Order: sequence, then C-alpha cells, then structure tokens
Amino acid sequence: MRRHNIAVIGTGYVGLTAGACLASLGHRVVCADVDPAKVERLSRGEVTIREESLPELVRAGLDSGLLTFVLGAGEAVREADTVFSCVGTPMSQDGDLDMTAVDAVIDEIRDRLRPGCVLVTKSTVPVGTAARLTRRLGRPDVQVASNPEFLREGTSVHDFLHPDRVVVGAESREAAEHVAALYAKLDAPMMITDAASAELIKYAANCFLAVKLSYVNVIAELCERVGADIGQVTTALGMDHRIGGAFLRPGPGWGGSCLPKDTRAMLRTAESADIDFRLLRAAIDANVHQRERITDKIARVCGTDSAAPLDGVRLGVLGLTFKAGTDDLRDSPATAIAQELSRLGAELVAYDPALSTGSHPPEPVPGVTIVDDPYQAAKGAAGLVLFTEWPEFRDLDWGRMAAVLDRAVIVDTRNHLDPEALRAARIAWHGVGVRPVVHPAPGLPSPEPR
Repeated sequence: MRRHNIAVIGTGYVGLTAGACLASLGHRVVCADVDPAKVERLSRGEVTIREESLPELVRAGLDSGLLTFVLGAGEAVREADTVFSCVGTPMSQDGDLDMTAVDAVIDEIRDRLRPGCVLVTKSTVPVGTAARLTRRLGRPDVQVASNPEFLREGTSVHDFLHPDRVVVGAESREAAEHVAALYAKLDAPMMITDAASAELIKYAANCFLAVKLSYVNVIAELCERVGADIGQVTTALGMDHRIGGAFLRPGPGWGGSCLPKDTRAMLRTAESADIDFRLLRAAIDANVHQRERITDKIARVCGTDSAAPLDGVRLGVLGLTFKAGTDDLRDSPATAIAQELSRLGAELVAYDPALSTGSHPPEPVPGVTIVDDPYQAAKGAAGLVLFTEWPEFRDLDWGRMAAVLDRAVIVDTRNHLDPEALRAARIAWHGVGVRPVVHPAPGLPSPEPR
C-alpha cells in the first residue's frame, strides 16, 4: 500500500480519531487545530477526549513519527496529497448548519494546496457541499470528495478500523479512488459514488436510526397503557432479520451531537427540494414528546400530591451524558429533562462517571449540582433518576442506596438496572414500557396509574 501524506484539519472527535487511525494504517498524518494549548497537549500525547483506545493510538503515532500536530491549517497542508476537513458544523439558530469553520479553512488553504491534491469533507455537511466547495476553491487542479464518517462516540476507534462500509463520493472517479486507497488495509466493503449521494448517505442513515428510536419509544408508551412489556416486544422484533435488534431500546429520547442536527438538516434538504418529509418530522415530534413524557413520569413517581409536585423536591440523578462511554453533553436528553425538572422546582444532584469535578471540571448544567460520588447524589433524595446506561451503575450497592435515600424509589429511563436486585434492596423500580416493580413495604409509592 502506498504511504500518503495526509493533513487533517480539526482535532475534535472526528478529526483526532481519523488522524490517529490513518497514521496507524501507515500514512504520514499532520493534524491541525487553531487552539495552541490543545496542539501542545496533543503533541505530548495528552488526550482529553474520552474515547476507548484513542490515547494509546495517538501516542503510538507520535512514537512512530507518522503523526504530528501543528497550529493552523496552512502549515498542515504544505506536503499533503490528501486534506481532510474535520472542523465543526454546528446547527445555527435557524436550523441550518453553520459552515463558517469549513469555509474559513478553504479560504486559508486555497493557495497552499499542492496541484493534484484531493480535499475531503469528513464532517457532516449539507448535500451539495462538495460542489459548493469546488466553486469556492476555484482550483481546477484540486478535486473535492466526500467521505462521511460513521463513528459512534465512545467506540470511534473501533468503528474507524472495523467499518461496516467505507463511502467515498466525488465527481472524478480518479479522486474517489485516491481516497478509497487510503483504506486499503481495512477489510471493509468500499462504495464509490458521486459526491451528492455520499453526502446524503450519512443523513439517510442517521435519520433512519432516529425514526427507529422514536418508534420504539412510542411502542414503550403503548406498552405502559395496555400492560405489555417492551422488553418482550423488542426481543421479538429483533429476531426478525428485516428489522434487527439495534436501536430498539427505549429511553428518555435521542440526542447527542449527531441525530438532532442531522434530522434538522435532512428536513432542510427535503424542503429545498420541495418535499414534505412528514415521517421524519413526526419522529422529531415524537422525540420531544418522549422527553415531556419522561418528565411527567418522574414528577408522578418522585413528586408530591400537590399542585406543584416537584417544588422543593430533591432528586438524585445517575448519568448526564447523552449515552454511556462518552463525556459529551451536547443535546443530551438527560440535561434537557434535568433542566425542565429544575424549572418545575426540583433540586437536582447528579453523578456521572465521565464528569469528574477534579482537574477537568465539566461544563455547568443549569439547575444541576454535579458530585463525584453516586451515594452523595442519592443522599436525602425523594427518588433517583437514571438517565445514562453506564455499566457500573448495575454494580452499585443498592442496600446502601436505600439507606441514604429519603424515599427508596428509582425511575430507570433506560431499563438498565435489575428490577429484582432493587426489589431485594427494598427500592421501588419504575422503568419505561414495563410494569413497576415495587416491594410491598410501607412508605413506597404505589404502581403508576395507567
């Protein structure tokens, strides 16, 4: 396999993973960022992103000399035959993607790119971006390609090195094959297509997952109404090879850095093509409803019988990140629901294993006090709420939890815990889409009305 000289612009979740993994495949990779302190830390092998195997991969790249970090995109692209744009594309106030950073990179590197270089968009970008960037570049000797990432936070290294497929899109077959060759060492299906199709593939995949998650959350609500068990229902659904078991777990709603942004962007793309994507709009609406429904459930289970059931009620919270395995709070359903509970008068104390208050304290979550001990979060609380499915939560000392709680009750929004273990600890368990498991002892709340 030919060794390529690659520049990666941006060292967030996508850029740092891509750079470290491409170096591990034998390429020379220069990663660029605009933050001098971050470049200095990464040059020392210090990785603050919580990603399994990523720190080890970065240090291995540095030790081999195949991975380096520099300040500024212009410095990174001097010798590159391939440039990956991995800068952020956040959602703006009006629902469009903010392409300011992408365009700034293009303007910075336009006159520094080598003839024959291929510019690759790795960040999630609107359909038509490759064509627009080609015009903005104004360099007929530089081709633009789309190579969307399909990485899950927390397992991004594994996903990069063991992909379900690699998608490359470009108007030039030669440019697409150039990018595809970077992945020659990976045992993965390779799909070469046009740029617009590659850009749309990413959105189509994520929006399908959002629809699937919203669907199962509505089915869970129906289970509660009719007395069915969502676990039994989804197990049977997953046995159907046409459906599969992935993304069939109910929860507090979907969130994170991708699905909310990508669903909104897909709606924008559909509207621009004069298509009313009602199915996707309904999935977004269902997700909003799920967060509201979980908020109401918590108020019923943990609140009082007054007109303002959560006013002055202390709640313990287990997990704030949008999923286990990451320290990412972006558009987390946990933080959204927690802030609504706070607005309703609840006092929230939260513990999340990814959010230490020590040397790198997390960004503050309005209305929530973050502590470094799960039992401290539970102490004196009128109930616990589990938002994030961290594996270590299953191994907590539930007898100790029962002793420190003011009311021994938990709302498990992920159906993550063992109800029988909680029953044995004399803690009432309220899941999603299932009947409550309540120990028949005085002082515990009765099962929820249907």
